[in-house]
Amino acid sequence: MAIALPRAQVLPTGEATTYAEWFACLAEPVRVRLLHAVATTPKGITIGALTEILGTSQSTTSHHVRKLADVGFVRLHKEGTATIVTVNEACCAGLPHAADAVMGLLAPRPCCPDEVPADVTVRALRPADWTAVRRIYAEGISTGLATFETTVPSRASLDAHWLPEHRWVAEIDGEVVGWTAASPVSTRECYAGVAETTVYVAGGYRGRGVGKALLHKQVTEADAAGLWTLQAAIFTENRASIALHHAAGYRTVGIRERIAKLDGVWHDTVLIERRSPIN
Repeated sequence: MAIALPRAQVLPTGEATTYAEWFACLAEPVRVRLLHAVATTPKGITIGALTEILGTSQSTTSHHVRKLADVGFVRLHKEGTATIVTVNEACCAGLPHAADAVMGLLAPRPCCPDEVPADVTVRALRPADWTAVRRIYAEGISTGLATFETTVPSRASLDAHWLPEHRWVAEIDGEVVGWTAASPVSTRECYAGVAETTVYVAGGYRGRGVGKALLHKQVTEADAAGLWTLQAAIFTENRASIALHHAAGYRTVGIRERIAKLDGVWHDTVLIERRSPIN
């Protein structure tokens, strides 16, 4: 029986050619050192100063500067008889973008988790659900992997913090077994469509697709409501939650090192975000 392998993605020829030129240009240690020197001198630096820093001849320095300028990493302009070299700020974003593109991190991501379990019902949170929601919150705290909180916030605190139209609970056979909510990240109008999300599943129901069902509801309703970015911070040790969010179209932005302490111990978190495909 033949095994169906996933179809490989193909990077467009034009992009591949551009990135290859960038990488080839930097395949020379002197140019990497030179670019670093220019990038860390925002107001510009002369060819003569670069020659002293690198310990090369002026002709060698000029040659490598020209190679970097041809690709677009640096810009040149004259001030009197001196040539001033400045970094092309666009390359600061361009290089990481190129690496992400080549490694496939910019490929289209799923809209939301698929194969949501049929026995899980997700609905809007009701006043009668608060006891179960706070109990499940406490179970999450006890894992030591869910939050920096050490006590469950009050109902009034959660109610005031969460967006009214973006709080959901999951039920199995009429029992609340999980919840998700979104909170505004800022009071500034420009960030009105950005929210921080949280997902908790009751201890006895983990691994049954409850989190998947909650995230499906969370992201589809957020898209429909015009929220354009969802973000979350997850403990680096919580690999299951990170994988679940990736399946919902979130991407890893980066690691926030030693961001906060829990029981006296510093922890890192993974900052992830999901950009709506329709807003």
